This record gives sequence, C-alpha cells and structure tokens, in this order.
Amino acid sequence: MQLKRVVVTGMGALTPIGNNLEAYWEGLRTGTSGSAPITYFDTEKFKTKFACELKGYDPNDFFDRKEARKLDRFAQYALVSSDEAIADSGIDLNVVDKFRVGVVWGAGIGGLETFQNEVMGYAEGDGTPRFNPFFIPKMIADIAPGNISIKHGFMGPNYTTVSACASSANAMIDALNYIRLGHCDVIVTGGSEAAVTIAGMGGFNAMHALSTRNDSPETASRPFDATRDGFVLGEGGGALILEEYEHAKARGAKIYAEVLGGGLSSDAHHMTAPHPEGIGVVKVMENCLMNAGLKPEDVDAINTHGTSTPLGDVAELKAISKVFGDHAKDININSTKSMTGHLLGAAGAIEAIASILAMEHSLVPPTINHSVVDEQIDPSLNLTLNKAQEREVKVAMSNTFGFGGHNACVLFKKIG
Repeated sequence: MQLKRVVVTGMGALTPIGNNLEAYWEGLRTGTSGSAPITYFDTEKFKTKFACELKGYDPNDFFDRKEARKLDRFAQYALVSSDEAIADSGIDLNVVDKFRVGVVWGAGIGGLETFQNEVMGYAEGDGTPRFNPFFIPKMIADIAPGNISIKHGFMGPNYTTVSACASSANAMIDALNYIRLGHCDVIVTGGSEAAVTIAGMGGFNAMHALSTRNDSPETASRPFDATRDGFVLGEGGGALILEEYEHAKARGAKIYAEVLGGGLSSDAHHMTAPHPEGIGVVKVMENCLMNAGLKPEDVDAINTHGTSTPLGDVAELKAISKVFGDHAKDININSTKSMTGHLLGAAGAIEAIASILAMEHSLVPPTINHSVVDEQIDPSLNLTLNKAQEREVKVAMSNTFGFGGHNACVLFKKIG
C-alpha cells in the first residue's frame, strides 16, 4: 500500500510568550522569557512562586460568560488555538467532507483546576455533595477535542492521547498515520494544558521537579546550563492542521511543511527519571528517522525536550551524539522551553510549531539563560545559546518525552 503524504496547512498558538502564531514567533525570535511571578493564587507558602502563565489572556475575548463557565482553561486554550489554526489553513468548512475531518488532541492532565476547585469546595462544606453539574465534562481530558468537533461539526476520529509530556506529540503521530492510511483528509491536532494551579504547583514541588529560583524567575528555565535546578511550569495550547498532500494541493492551500515521520519508544526505566544513558531516547530518534526514510545527516535542527532538569538534559544530548555521530556538531540544537517553560501535554505541539517556523524563517530560536558551561555536555554541540541563529533548515526534528518513560519524536521537511 502506498502511504499518502501529509502536510501542515495551518497553525495556531496560545503561549506564555505570545497569544497567537505571529506573537509566538516574535517571542521565539527575540529570546523572550515567559516566566514571571504567579498571579493566579497566593504563593506565599509555596517553594516555587513563579511560572510561565499566559499574559493578557481574557476568556471573554473568545467566549461569552456562560460558555466560559462550562470550560476549564485547558479546553479554552484548545478551542482558541485550534480556531486560529483552522482559520490559518483557509479550509472552507462549508465544502470540506466533515466525515473525513478528525480531531486528535493531546493533554497530559486535563481539567486539573476544575478538579481541584470542586474537591476543595466539597472539603470546605458540611459533607453534602454539592458539585457543579459541569464538574465531570469540564475535567475529563477528552473534552477538548470533543468541543472542537462539536463547534465545527467534524465527524472523523475524535479523541485525546495521554502520555504525560509526550501527549501532543503522540497526537500528531496518530493524526499523521490516520491520514497516511487514507482514513482522513484533514485532522486538527495539537495539545493544551492549564496546570498552573495550587494542585499543579504543589504536586510538582513535592517531587522536586520545579526550579526554585524565586529571586530571578525570568532566568529560571535554563536548559543545558550547569546551574539548572528544574523546569518552569507553563500553560497554553498549540494546534496544527495536518492534511493529505493532494487534498491540500487541490484547494490551493498554503503548505508550511511536510510531516515525514514519527517515532515512539519507552525508557522502561523509572516513573519520572530518564534512563541516564538515554537508551529510549536513542531508539525513538532512530525509529523516527527510519519511519521518515531519512539518514541522520539529513537533519538540520533539533528542538530538544530540554526541560532544564539536571538528569534529563544530559541524557538527551548523549542520545543525540550517539544517534547523529560526527554530524551532531553540525546540527542546530535548541530548547524553546527556556522561553515558554514546560507546557506538559501541550509541549510537543508548540515545539513542533517552533520547528516549522524555524524552517519558514531560516532562523533557529535560541536556548536562552545559559551562562555556566556544564562539563558533562559535549562542547562541540551547537546548543544555539542565548541568541537566534540564521540557518536554512530543510529538515527539523522535535523531541518530546513524558513521565512514565514515554518518548515521541516527529520529523518535518521544508517543501520547495
């Protein structure tokens, strides 16, 4: 069976450094930090008092008050980013066969704030179970793609992938394969997350995963730096329209990039820690290259998982050196989490978008906040430190890994 080609024809972004695609790119290009003191709740007793919140986001700009009350923030972010991507794609919703349009979305946690608030409300009451009737449909992770499909009438495959921080990369790979196999013409894919909450910050602090650099939150996310001390929690959403190539060509669509392949693997090592030698990461990149029919020397840029944790950054770079050998030093390696923080289940989506925009603009966004060299990291690697670098990017790789050992990798190629 001849697999169909799959391309990206629309994108949308709602991130801590920009509330739409254009603003997101500007934030990436200029090396903007999205980290700042938390405004959503009182952090006086918290170990970490900062995060990468959205700036200037108001749900009333997108939803009426009644509708907004029915949507957890993670579902709002899904609708806002997917609406931008659909509009960007130029798809005529009155003409497209909606039975062949699906929504495959990623969310690592889902409606955490809704769950938190409802349970806290019950605990503060007299024991009478007074719960909001929208509690469950606001909380469940699959409600994001459900709402997208309901809004637009898309009647193809519709579900959420949950693989912690790899969730939206998994969603993209599933979407890629549905179109490749001829089951769909178009799939709205991506991910959203809204875990900057009391429960989210408290939980990640309890496992010592977050940076506690409260004296300088804007520099706290510092992938590959010797003084890194954990990731910075972020929030938002990213959406991509994946479309069968001939379908896109027939309607004269703008094509951002071709999705060449995706790879998956498992560390099978630890609940939260990566394998120290990056064995699973080696395999996921090898699987992705094989799936795409590419050689290591074809890759120009890698947007790493690069969370700014002491173990994870080193393991990933060791894996890159093993997979790419001498060519590794010729690759622009970066971590856009230095700017956006870690969006958990939405990370794969917004970082895939960053990779595609790097190809479009021939500019690799920087890994900011680097000041102290880590002697465990190969100095020959170009980590795109502190300043964007001009470069033609024909093939870009995006890595995303999740708690539980879930590894996902996606490859994009410039067309034309």
